[in-house]
Amino acid sequence: MAALNSSHYVFRTPYQTWDSYWEWLLYNGTHMTDDEFLSNFRMDRECIQQLNRMVEHDEVFSQCWGNRSKRPSMLHIMVLLKYLGSYGIEASLQKIGQAMGISKGAVNDCVM
Repeated sequence: MAALNSSHYVFRTPYQTWDSYWEWLLYNGTHMTDDEFLSNFRMDRECIQQLNRMVEHDEVFSQCWGNRSKRPSMLHIMVLLKYLGSYGIEASLQKIGQAMGISKGAVNDCVM
């Protein structure tokens, strides 16, 4: 029985791990369907990736002030789209931060 239980983990297929929740939202189509993604961000995944390719090398995303680590351009784009596509209480920094898995301060840095 012990051999059977241990072999359960030996023959598992490798799975993708994400560094952050927002990457999981972007790249994992099983967590959020394409229609749900479009509803949340008002653009499909491919359009967001094209937009990111156009701006990712801009100097705004390469500068870093103080001790803060820089945030990826993709995070800025996704937070901004979520912010622009939300209204009422859903547009609050705290709600967007909860939806994206980041702090409201990080949301503020991305949209302001």
